Amino acid sequence: MADQYQSREERRKKLQEKGKQKPRKKQKGLFKKIFLSLVILGIVCIIAGVGTFAYLVKDTPPLDPKLLKDPIPSKILDKNEELVTEVGAVNREYVSYKDIPQTVENAILATEDYRFYKHHGIDPIRLGGAILANFQRGFGAEGGSTITQQVVKNSFLTHEKTLKRKVQEAWLSYQLEQKYTKHQIFEMYVNKVFISENSHGIATAAKIYYGKSLKELSLAEAAQIAGMPQSPNNYNPFTHPDLAEKRRNIVLSLMHQHGFISKKQMEDAKKVHVKDTVLKPEERKVNTKPFDSFVDAVIDEVKANTDFDIFTDGLTIYTTLDQDAQTHVDEILNSEEMPYPDDEFQAGIALLDTKSGEIRAIGGGRNQKVQRGFNYAIDTQRQPGSTIKPVLDYAPAIEYLNWGTYQMIEDKPITYSTGQKFGNWDQSYKGPMTIRTALQLSRNTPAVQALQKVGLDKAKEFAVGIGIPLKEIYESYAIGGFGGKTIGVSPLEMAGAYSAFGNNGIYNKPHAVNKIKLRDGTVISMAPEPKVAMKDSTAFMTTDMLKSVLEYPGTGVRAKVPGLPIAGKTGTTNYTDEEINKWDIPDSKAVPDAWFTGYTTNYTASIWTGYKDRSTPITAAGDNQRIAQLIFKDLMAYVSKDIDTPDFEMPSSVQKVRIERGSMPPVLASEYTPSSQVSIEYAVKGHAPTTVSQRYYKLDAPSNFAGKYDEANKSIVLSWKYKNTNESVTFDVSDGTKHYSVKDTTLTLPAEPGTKYNFTVVAISGSKKSDPVSTSVEIPKPEIPTVPGNENGNGQDNGNGQDNGNGNSNNNENGNGNNKGNTGNDNGNSNNESGNDNTGSGQDGDSGTDQGGQGTPATPADGQDTNSDGT
Repeated sequence: MADQYQSREERRKKLQEKGKQKPRKKQKGLFKKIFLSLVILGIVCIIAGVGTFAYLVKDTPPLDPKLLKDPIPSKILDKNEELVTEVGAVNREYVSYKDIPQTVENAILATEDYRFYKHHGIDPIRLGGAILANFQRGFGAEGGSTITQQVVKNSFLTHEKTLKRKVQEAWLSYQLEQKYTKHQIFEMYVNKVFISENSHGIATAAKIYYGKSLKELSLAEAAQIAGMPQSPNNYNPFTHPDLAEKRRNIVLSLMHQHGFISKKQMEDAKKVHVKDTVLKPEERKVNTKPFDSFVDAVIDEVKANTDFDIFTDGLTIYTTLDQDAQTHVDEILNSEEMPYPDDEFQAGIALLDTKSGEIRAIGGGRNQKVQRGFNYAIDTQRQPGSTIKPVLDYAPAIEYLNWGTYQMIEDKPITYSTGQKFGNWDQSYKGPMTIRTALQLSRNTPAVQALQKVGLDKAKEFAVGIGIPLKEIYESYAIGGFGGKTIGVSPLEMAGAYSAFGNNGIYNKPHAVNKIKLRDGTVISMAPEPKVAMKDSTAFMTTDMLKSVLEYPGTGVRAKVPGLPIAGKTGTTNYTDEEINKWDIPDSKAVPDAWFTGYTTNYTASIWTGYKDRSTPITAAGDNQRIAQLIFKDLMAYVSKDIDTPDFEMPSSVQKVRIERGSMPPVLASEYTPSSQVSIEYAVKGHAPTTVSQRYYKLDAPSNFAGKYDEANKSIVLSWKYKNTNESVTFDVSDGTKHYSVKDTTLTLPAEPGTKYNFTVVAISGSKKSDPVSTSVEIPKPEIPTVPGNENGNGQDNGNGQDNGNGNSNNNENGNGNNKGNTGNDNGNSNNESGNDNTGSGQDGDSGTDQGGQGTPATPADGQDTNSDGT
């Protein structure tokens, strides 16, 4: 049994050994397949890579020596596609490599490419180090491109960040390194880079900023210039000395890091302030280009929205410039007729097309002595004052709360949500008023109340939607007192916001460039997309209120152009008590800023005036604080002189309403409301008042108004009738000189004989009145006494004059002899005329005549007025 077991065990082992041998054969086959697959894949990838590389570089431009030496300028065209100017290569002082000081070269190498002399155009180590440096020391510490790549990029390629452009850049960089020496390539770089001020080249920068040659530059100055090419306009030491100094210090640190300077040299150079070493304004080159302010806007826009270099890429830029308007803006800023208080007084002007947001002209400032100096229309960030009120307060109230232009608000002391009390600058308050009046008179406490009603978040959302760059908001912003993170606004931003009101609520971001054409013919659209920023009802109603600002007693009457429908708003800012003490501001009425922003259906303009430093005040003398209005008037009249300017059209979402003045809450005027008490206002359709005023409707007039003469009491008795009403009615009776107020329907007044009285009576209940009713009463003259026996019938005849005697209506009674004349006087009384002229012509009295014109026999004996019914 044991032998048998062993045999079986041996058999099992042999079977196991055979089983193990089979998988080994399979593994060898699998590895072989994987290896072959990888080899094939590698070959395919190599072929694909070569093919892809060949495809990407097939359109690479050749190495043109001319392009390596000179950057290609860009053409700027106006709105009519006429050439305005060329930008680039207009100011460049060429320097050979042998004339470049070692300090300048070291500063550039440390900043741009410290391994320049060790690579062949592409530096993987440099690229990796740049990525790490940007993480460790912040973005911009080092660049990833070599100097060779930057020369290629600036000479032949666009700045678009695509794989194709990067591959072409690498290929051209390799070719460049094969064809030119390192010194030649370095020379190309230092003469090609843009250094702001519409200029190129490191040697040019030394002349412009320091008035020196490269050899005369100090270490600090060389480092400052070497750091500029990364962002020339932002590191311009004239306009941004603080940023330029920070960038210079980074360059100095890199020079020390890479062993070009010692630590002490670095620290000593960092102590030098850039603003103390650059040329002063009076030492700089005079600006001779009238359109530099607009070109500023074009350069900034191209830089902000594309990767193109406007100074080297040979672009054709189609702009929105109106050369005629721009020329006039430049003339206004340098006009001796405008009452500028002194040469240091500054102004920034932005003129837009209201419908499109296209910039037609830019006024960058007065007496600018340098090219690309500080642009007061674009770079200014100043508090907007009351020009912000329609943006933050009243338009949002219309938009979100459906307020009408008649909305009542009380001008009174208020309290901020923080508990701080707030009042008007003059500490006076005018009580309840409409928001139209509050805006027209630029009252402050109503503006703050409107913002409080809307809510800070909603107001901020509205303002940001029309281009006002608020980073936060406080209640004090309601009147333009910006602070904190939001320093202020520029005239260009304010013009953009107001143009949305004039464009039915559609906001177009202000822009100077419509499109760009590249050298290969590719056209890139640059115009921003319009967006609906508010309801058309909000835009129209805000506009209509702003039109009141230019009407008396509005604050903007000096900006009015006769015959031109204009909406606009003034704005001034104030000094704090701390600023007044700090800067010793002597005039309590002095202000740091004065604005006017306004628009028509065609143009929008925003004008800021003031001084470079807020510490210099605009005094209240003359028109100093109203110059912004005068500039606006001049400019708007000029650009509107040859075109039709229609009024703003009321949209269907708005309805016109007749509001009774002073009503709280607002009510509709009735047909009886006096015209002087009716205000034509506007409401969002569906949100107008529905209650009609009961204040001025007419009462029913009295009836049967009559007057009688009471001879016995020598008085006039007036009487009338009036229907019963539920109101308490009194009556005003007037004789033309005196008024009598009675509650009854009768009135007795003294009478003077021989006088005719004209009376009126009016029913009155509170403020309501009826139409007047009139009547007349004539009082008889007094009798003239006669001498007895001297006259018979006013003559010699003793006839039977029927109208004589006692004045009786009995025509059959005859008068006798002398009594006829006496009784003739009485007859006159009965007819309101003297009868002394009546005579008899015969014995029977049948031929008597009425010589006194009294042919009206049988009139009432008591002589009362026949018009006693008052008709």
